[in-house]
Amino acid sequence: MIRVLMLVATLALGAACSAPPASTGDEVQRLTAEIQLLGPDIDPEEARRAAQVAYSYTAQLVGEYQITDPPLIHNAKVNKGLRPRGLCWHWAEDIERRLKQENFQTLELHRAIANADNPLRIDHSTAIISRKGESLYEGVVLDPWRYGGVLFWSPLVEDTRYEWVPRDVVLEKRRQEQVARLKPYKPETP
Repeated sequence: MIRVLMLVATLALGAACSAPPASTGDEVQRLTAEIQLLGPDIDPEEARRAAQVAYSYTAQLVGEYQITDPPLIHNAKVNKGLRPRGLCWHWAEDIERRLKQENFQTLELHRAIANADNPLRIDHSTAIISRKGESLYEGVVLDPWRYGGVLFWSPLVEDTRYEWVPRDVVLEKRRQEQVARLKPYKPETP
């Protein structure tokens, strides 16, 4: 059993710490094009601005979060109080908040969680951008945590590494599970 757990931990660590894709120098333009592919009514200026903000804000957060390690090592530092932020949900929350400041008219932001029902993997949170009125399943994943501050993006349907579920669905399920575990109040009788 210990060997199995060590193998699982090694595989999980290796998967979470894999190398980011090589930079081609045109990442903002490529993300802009991917966002524009979400629909013919996407404002090209909004697509460009969303891509630029996603990349520039990710770079800003790398400094603010003091990223110097792969994601899981950085997570341990955050959990020990050695770093201020940088868990996946911090990245997702911060990038979503920043992109919402742009007040997009043709784009919409979503949050998602993967691995919530998988006891062998830690939860993973992300932000997703879609065409206005579409669900996250038609969107593009924006994940700066995955490669430790290097923005990963992909159409959700092509991101086979994770099975994304709307954050609200996961949180509601957890709330219901917590309520089910509560013991009914029984007043003490004298």
